[in-house]
Amino acid sequence: MRAFVTGASGFVGTWLCRHLEMSGDEVEAPDLSLDVRDGEAVAAAITASAPDVVYHLAGFAHVGESWSRPAEVFAVNALGTLNTLEAARRCERPPRVLLVSSAEVYGAVTNDLPVEESAPLAPVSPYAASKVAAEYLGVQAFLGSKLDVVRLRPFNHVGPGQSDAFVVSGLARRVVAAEGKGGGSVAVGNLDPVRDFTDVRDVVRAYRLLALEGRPGEVYNVATGKGVSVREITAMLARLARVGVSFEADPKLTRPVEVPVLLGDAAKLHRATGWQPRHELEATLADVLGYWRQAADETM
Repeated sequence: MRAFVTGASGFVGTWLCRHLEMSGDEVEAPDLSLDVRDGEAVAAAITASAPDVVYHLAGFAHVGESWSRPAEVFAVNALGTLNTLEAARRCERPPRVLLVSSAEVYGAVTNDLPVEESAPLAPVSPYAASKVAAEYLGVQAFLGSKLDVVRLRPFNHVGPGQSDAFVVSGLARRVVAAEGKGGGSVAVGNLDPVRDFTDVRDVVRAYRLLALEGRPGEVYNVATGKGVSVREITAMLARLARVGVSFEADPKLTRPVEVPVLLGDAAKLHRATGWQPRHELEATLADVLGYWRQAADETM
């Protein structure tokens, strides 16, 4: 299978390309010079590649930062998706498009958890609103142009190599910094939010399985169905730390609006592909700490 991956240099894109290559796929991964906001450049790259499947991962990914940069978020996430879909449609043999959205589109779900794909969309951040817009561009491309679009709604995913702008990786990096000082306090934001964390290596397996088995026009959650609070994450990191650490609240690390609980029902994904997560969260956290320890060693 010939795959074209937008956002290939990002956290998930790097792991996806590695997984696709290990699975025997031919992968084309354009570098950072491909700006998805440039419709003609995207069309030229994708039509020249003539892929069987386009994995559209490129996007503005940080929920918290979207509050201060909403126009950029919409330009990248919505316009970038439109350009990718139009490029796929212009191919001589239009490929399947795996459109990666986000569980943030569900908003502040207060009941019926874990949430199913049929739940109403209620975005509470500029990031989430941009992902709703991107999804509906995918729906329109499927209904209006008969383009083979499969939408994915991953819940929180974690793993080695993730930016420290995200809560788990950021906490892990600060724990490693505390280790270097022999212990101490680690800054943390709101400890109460509960999220559904999936190892990135399980996430990319789900993506490829859906490229093979997903139904055109459908949307699939990628999740474990298990809720873990940020407080529980800090407790796991404390157990895994090489020295004693404590956690102290830092108001600068909180968001203007926080979704209190978000966990997903992935039964539809299981039925379509047989996918099951393979990585336990504490083992994933150990790998994330290992990544930051190696990075710290390399800077010494």
